[in-house]
Amino acid sequence: DDRFSAKGQMTVAACAELVRQGDPDRFQSAMTAPMAQRGGLMVLYAFNLELARAAVSSREVLIAQMRLQFWSDILDGIATGNPKGGHEVARPLADLVSARAVPVGLLEQMVQARQFDATGAPHASEAAQNAYIDATAGSLMWVSALVCGADKAQEAAVRQAGFAAGAASLLAAAPALFALGHSPLFDPYPAGIRGLAEAGLAALNQAKTTALPRGIYPALRAGWLARPILTRALRDPALVLENRLH
Repeated sequence: DDRFSAKGQMTVAACAELVRQGDPDRFQSAMTAPMAQRGGLMVLYAFNLELARAAVSSREVLIAQMRLQFWSDILDGIATGNPKGGHEVARPLADLVSARAVPVGLLEQMVQARQFDATGAPHASEAAQNAYIDATAGSLMWVSALVCGADKAQEAAVRQAGFAAGAASLLAAAPALFALGHSPLFDPYPAGIRGLAEAGLAALNQAKTTALPRGIYPALRAGWLARPILTRALRDPALVLENRLH
C-alpha cells in the first residue's frame, strides 16, 4: 500500500530520526524491513518512544498522566476520523492507521498501560507485572506484525516474542528507572529478577515452536537482543542492579 509512504514522507522521516536517537535497537531492526514496511515500523516505534518518555517525564504524577492523556486524545481523534496535530508523530500515526487499518484499540492499550509508569509505584503482583509487559511490549510487537501482514492466528506467538523482548527491555532499563524514583519490577531482588528472566526465556522458546511467515520477521527482529539479555540476567541478577546488562 503506497498511500502511507506517499502522504507524509517528511514526517515519517522525522519519526525515523526520533527512533534512531532514542531507540537505536528498534531502529536497527526496522532498517532490515522492506521499504514498504519500514516507514510504518518507524512510526509505531516513535509512538512507543513518546509514550515511554511521557510516562516518566515528571516526578509529578499528574503531569505525566496529562502527557499520556494527550496521546489518548490523539487516538480518539484518529478513531473518529478527526485527527489532531500537536506533535510530529501524530499525523504519520493517523496516516498509518488509515492506510494499514491499524486497530486503534491496541494503541490505546499501550497508552493506558503506561499510566502505571507515571505513578512510579511497584507492580501489585507478578501477574500484574507480566500483564503490563504484554500490554506494552506485547501489543507493540503485535501491532508491528499486523503492519507487516500478520493474521489473527499468529497473535499468541507474536505476543510471546513481544513479552520476551519487553522483559529484557524492562530489566535493562531498571537502573535508570530506579534513579528516577520509579519501581519498575515487582520483585527487584535476585530471585525476582531470575523469575522474570526465566518467564521471558520461556515465552521466547514457546514463540519459536510456531512457524511464522517470513513477511513478519521485521517486526519480530525488534526483540533481537532479548535472549542474550535474559540469559545474562538469569545467570547473574547483579548485572541488572549494577546497570551492566545491556
